[in-house]
Amino acid sequence: MAKDKAEDKVEEVAPDAAAAPAQAQLQQTLIVDDSNISAGYANFCRVSSTPEELILDLGLNPNPYAQGEVRVPVNQRIIMNHFTAKRLLQALNMALARHEQAFGVLETDVRRRVRR
Repeated sequence: MAKDKAEDKVEEVAPDAAAAPAQAQLQQTLIVDDSNISAGYANFCRVSSTPEELILDLGLNPNPYAQGEVRVPVNQRIIMNHFTAKRLLQALNMALARHEQAFGVLETDVRRRVRR
């Protein structure tokens, strides 16, 4: 990876000269490097778990209303520990709550969304 691109950085702030070393506070600054990002779209998600990890398989179901056997190609697999999964859950809950506050409740049951 090229060094001239933005990279994740950790920055330490020196304690005040009058402050005791035990009271020194460290500040972390994260810079997200998305120069090599690969974007994808998923309308299918399978969640599985081991005692150490949570696994998200993401894919595109080309015909979500098809009958019978449907093959869904999984294009992305995200593996994380359960602590990161819980933080992701909290972040998604906050993002969805903001969206619903602005645009209304998202109904996930397709049958309830159909207008008659």
